[in-house]
Amino acid sequence: MSSMAESKVTGIIKSLNALEDDLDSLTSKVGDMKKQLAMKSLSEIDNLLAKTREMATKEAETIINASKEKATAESAKIAQEGDAKLSQIQSNINTNFDEAVKHVVSTVLKA
Repeated sequence: MSSMAESKVTGIIKSLNALEDDLDSLTSKVGDMKKQLAMKSLSEIDNLLAKTREMATKEAETIINASKEKATAESAKIAQEGDAKLSQIQSNINTNFDEAVKHVVSTVLKA
């Protein structure tokens, strides 16, 4: 019986050793999976960052173009108002030029 007990104990030890080997193998596989998951996460982060930058760039371009169009329209309006005022001033000068010359001549002759 002692030999049978030893045989059972040996079988149990072999089974425990096999389980320990399986556990070590699983631990190694889990470690590999963690590394793969971390690498995939970093890759996804990089992809999302690139997409976010692309979206931000497009949005910024849209805002810049809208601002440029608004500034161009405002500039044209200001230039038009300036031209109108210049025309008015030139008209006033032309209208009152003779009178101004007479006034200057009169003032000079009185002096």
